[in-house]
Amino acid sequence: MAIIIKMSNKYDVITFGSASRDIFLSAEQFPVGDFKKDNIKKAILLPFGHKIEIKEIHFYSGGGGTNTAATFSAQELKTAYCGVVGKGIEGEAILIELKEKGIESFIFKTDKKPTNVSVIFSTPKDRTILVYKGASEILNISPFLSKIKETKWLYLAPFSNKNQLMLKKLIDFAKNNKIKIMANPSYSQLNLPLKTLSPILQKIDILLLNQEEAQTLIKNYLLKEEELIKEIKKFFQGILILTNGENKVLVSDESFLYSALPIKEKVLDKTGAGDAFGAGFLSGYIKSGGDIVFSIQMAVANSASCIKKWGAKQGILKNGQKFKKVKVVKKEW
Repeated sequence: MAIIIKMSNKYDVITFGSASRDIFLSAEQFPVGDFKKDNIKKAILLPFGHKIEIKEIHFYSGGGGTNTAATFSAQELKTAYCGVVGKGIEGEAILIELKEKGIESFIFKTDKKPTNVSVIFSTPKDRTILVYKGASEILNISPFLSKIKETKWLYLAPFSNKNQLMLKKLIDFAKNNKIKIMANPSYSQLNLPLKTLSPILQKIDILLLNQEEAQTLIKNYLLKEEELIKEIKKFFQGILILTNGENKVLVSDESFLYSALPIKEKVLDKTGAGDAFGAGFLSGYIKSGGDIVFSIQMAVANSASCIKKWGAKQGILKNGQKFKKVKVVKKEW
């Protein structure tokens, strides 16, 4: 396994998470049928022996690690990405794109597995994603720990199932080196026993969850937004962000609860909207010196801008680009 390391003196943010090749197959409507399993009512049907005409096809890079790095770099924050790609054209394309976007790389290139690939079946109303978790599952951070001490922030995007225990190692390393942390844990991490997870999360500065992830964390699938925040706040003292699709965003710090509604935009592609939100929040937080209201406004605007174009990186806001600032309601907690 070869290692590519490009050094720099100081970073604002280093991101961890997957890097993937995303293939978008767009049609006005794929065949749909009934699917009664896991609370899913409808499913795309791909009949054996038939051809289904595709309206458009698009190729972009994706993955939580590179998606979030793209926003930080677009906001002219000094950014690096740490992850794994396979040897081959897909991995090379990701490396080239990172360089073009001004993102420095701590990269494993492996011949053990190909680069991650996602195939997205997209219609104007919804989408289905086929995911191949390849090279990202064999990330080993140990060779890089001494290389990332000079960053101010780590952004931890979701890790794959096989890397779930890496969260603790990274967080302990960051705290020992006085590096701040924003994390968006994966379902596999959140499914760990709360007794195991709670002391890890207590070391995080900013925690991003959607409603289903929050319910998974506390093992209660009936509680709604503010109730979930109250339960999580019993063991987590940092800034907690709770999203819920097209519903309002809630953010809680030690003293206040903030809420805002998303910007309504015509959706072309939702891929990467969550990554754009998380990276938008931290970009705003860094650039404003910790102003949560501005951070929410940038997060919402970046996510809304992302969904107007194909792929997770094409529509994100650039530094200095004007954006609509949503109304943020603030109340004592």
